[in-house]
Amino acid sequence: MMTGAATVAGVRGQFAPETTYLNTASLGLPPRQAVDATSAAVRRWQAGDFRTADADAVVARARRRYADLVGVPADEVAVGANASVFAGLVAHAVPDGGEVLTAAGEFTSLLFPFLAQQGRGVRVREVPLHALPAAVGPRTDLVAVSAVQSADGQLVDLDALAAAAAAAGARVLLDTTQAVGWLPLGAGRFDYTVCAGYKWLLGPRGTCFFTVRPGAGAGLVPSAASWYAGADPATSLYGGPLRLAADARRFDVSPVWQSWIAQEASLELVAAVGLPRLHAHAVDLANRLRAACGLPDGDSPIVSLGQCPRLADRLARAGITASTRAGRLRLSFHLYNDVDDLARVGEALAGHTCVRSG
Repeated sequence: MMTGAATVAGVRGQFAPETTYLNTASLGLPPRQAVDATSAAVRRWQAGDFRTADADAVVARARRRYADLVGVPADEVAVGANASVFAGLVAHAVPDGGEVLTAAGEFTSLLFPFLAQQGRGVRVREVPLHALPAAVGPRTDLVAVSAVQSADGQLVDLDALAAAAAAAGARVLLDTTQAVGWLPLGAGRFDYTVCAGYKWLLGPRGTCFFTVRPGAGAGLVPSAASWYAGADPATSLYGGPLRLAADARRFDVSPVWQSWIAQEASLELVAAVGLPRLHAHAVDLANRLRAACGLPDGDSPIVSLGQCPRLADRLARAGITASTRAGRLRLSFHLYNDVDDLARVGEALAGHTCVRSG
């Protein structure tokens, strides 16, 4: 395991991609220490020597590491398996007939839980991302938006959003799945944030974090409550009465142990490098690609290029892993990428004029 501060270059040997991997916005790659920790846990499971108490200690460390990354106390962090469950928790708390404001084209794991409330009169109003803070009004009960848009990497103006919501008395659910791991953002400014761990936090599927600002949890019904959300999980296994934790743990979902073992190891590495270094490295590479494509600098490590049918498949044949979202080529840079990756993708994109329509 790691001790002290680390550099981006110093940890790159922890990763072993066999392609030029520019697809963190879909799925992050695990560091060696996460793979080793998970493999050891699976061997203990196979041998009948897997102790759940040890796994619970790992989850507790992961909770603390995540809390430190986003700047909140650990008792404001709940853990679960995926983002839509926590979004649904917030969606059920919107009053009948209430208004939810969101960005046009928002990722559906955040959007659908609110659209599912339309049968009780909840109205979902979609506006362009850049206009979202100004669209918060006296009728807005909740703003649900991603800090960084999945399709193209655009950032919402977090300062303007926090100020507008406070002025209107509206709550905010911020999906930080495409942000935490490279963007310092300060989760405590928002009522709720939710972050799946399998992208920029380099975890596997099956880990998610949910932050709840003090006072914002009162209206949430922990409908997925289990023994793990108990005030004392060890004595919450059987029978009533309901005895949930007093803090954000009351919203915990029983953890996928092996996933959390990998996630905690990955969080250790992310924390050792630090978000400022990760931000500078990833955004710099993305901006170099933008410049090569004749596009202006941006503030995101996610690069969305023009309408390029089948170009992602062409890149794959050249050993470059990317993705297509909303009809556009999407490439994303993280700590395991370097200028050699940039050169390879630049060569592969050379001559494709569609990339300049971004």
